Amino acid sequence: MSPVVTRREILAVVGSAAAAPYLSSRPHAAERAVATAAESKSISGAFIILSTPYTETNDVHYEDLAHQVEFLDQCGVHGFVWPQNSSEQRYLSQDERLRGMETIAKASRGRPQAVIFGVQAADTVEMLEYARHAESLEPDGMIAIPPTTATSLADFREYYEALAGVTTRPVFVQTSGGAPDVEPTVDFMVGLAKDFPNLAYIKEERDPVHERMRELAKHRPQPIKSIFGAAFGRSWLYEMRMGMDGVMTGGAMYADVYAQLWELHQAKDTDALRDLYAKLLLLLNLDSIVPGVRLYVLKKRGIFSTTRSRRADYSFSATDTAEIDYRLDALREHFRA
Repeated sequence: MSPVVTRREILAVVGSAAAAPYLSSRPHAAERAVATAAESKSISGAFIILSTPYTETNDVHYEDLAHQVEFLDQCGVHGFVWPQNSSEQRYLSQDERLRGMETIAKASRGRPQAVIFGVQAADTVEMLEYARHAESLEPDGMIAIPPTTATSLADFREYYEALAGVTTRPVFVQTSGGAPDVEPTVDFMVGLAKDFPNLAYIKEERDPVHERMRELAKHRPQPIKSIFGAAFGRSWLYEMRMGMDGVMTGGAMYADVYAQLWELHQAKDTDALRDLYAKLLLLLNLDSIVPGVRLYVLKKRGIFSTTRSRRADYSFSATDTAEIDYRLDALREHFRA
């Protein structure tokens, strides 16, 4: 039986009275040495941020969201993540985010992939509402963009300490998307991981990205446990060759390709890895020419019922679709679903 931990002991462990109101009273809030005991699935490889599908009336299409989980499983990816910026999470209501988590938790039950729920919010109080709901669904981990209302690293620290009071599961700290004038430095993240071992997973997106990755890697495997890239994998080949642990990005439409890239990397088949990566870049580079490419491909591959988005209204000319299809043809032999 775990020993009883007093509030005074919890505060001593956390080292910040400001964080105390958010901390769980459960023993694990103080017993940080067992913070990663719940990790049962590998935190490496291709972690795909699910896109959010919509009906023709612009409601969240929960059936398509569940179908996307099945599709990603067939593709062989290593993790499901939702909702993040690639999921249009800023355009989702609280009720939609909570129901979406429930949909994914149910659809992913019994599947081998790690399930990571995004619990970010503008401030600590709102974040905790998402985190407690996510914890009740027993995912394999969480991710949180820093708070946008923060004015200092101390505010960032309070926010992530509070999250550590809710869960002992692995938590990804995203380095971008929070308050624009507050930088989560490498020293900040290393210190956070030392004090809270489950806050040792980094999604690095802040410039200079690769310099920061190299600095973080000096602190791996302890206290930093995992370093992921993002940006649709546009730098993933370089990051794999640097020895990073994976990519976390919105790429459901090419999920089987991302999964195979990791497999080729693990197998040290460098020539095949380079060739497949080049084919993927043909599609990724088209995003700046034909807005909404991802939605066209999501529908074409039968993952989504519509090409609706809350970011913008997208339409595709015959020239657009011909170019997408031409580049997509280079990947067809690698499709698994």
